[in-house]
Amino acid sequence: MAPAVTARLRLTEIFRSLQGEADSVGIPTIFVRLTGCPLRCRYCDTAYAFSGGEVWELPQILARVRELEASHVCVTGGEPLAQPAVHDLLGALCDAGYRVSLETSGALPYDAVDPRVVRVVDVKTPASGESSRNLLEQLGSLARKDQIKFVIADRADYEWSRALLRERELDTRCAVLFSPSHGVLAPRELADWVLEDRLPVRFQIQLHKYLWGDVPGK
Repeated sequence: MAPAVTARLRLTEIFRSLQGEADSVGIPTIFVRLTGCPLRCRYCDTAYAFSGGEVWELPQILARVRELEASHVCVTGGEPLAQPAVHDLLGALCDAGYRVSLETSGALPYDAVDPRVVRVVDVKTPASGESSRNLLEQLGSLARKDQIKFVIADRADYEWSRALLRERELDTRCAVLFSPSHGVLAPRELADWVLEDRLPVRFQIQLHKYLWGDVPGK
């Protein structure tokens, strides 16, 4: 019998920090950032992960995660789902007992992701330049533990996101996050819009940006 093939992934970095977004904001988390992304969002803050990186075998990744010692692991990118072996990684992390989340653009199918994983889907707004890539039909696969995120750069983005929220009743499916594009839209302005319209969403800012700025690996 031939030996089993070990999954290999191209990684940009693995580091421990505080989760800056979503429902676990502020919790010490290990971030596994995979290399590569088919999108080119105008507000992207991780363009350094588009290329390069190093190839790691799955046991190496798991060993490094253990060394960093945290109960939460976030698999991010780039776009993690651009590497098919990410499914092996997600399953192995869940098997090891971690609370695992996946940050995805929503431009690649995510309905087959391990059901134990918390899927955080970043629906692309018009200002991103990539809204045509959204697989909106996939939103129907999300469960209560999952989350939908809108990064909002201006009033037009807000109105587009508000319309999608209402038309598809997204808040009845899972948590919906509205986040101002850092350095582009003033957080208070977005907060006022959310309150004025009584939207059933969670307003969030990127905690890590206020603590460490745009420093990679933080």
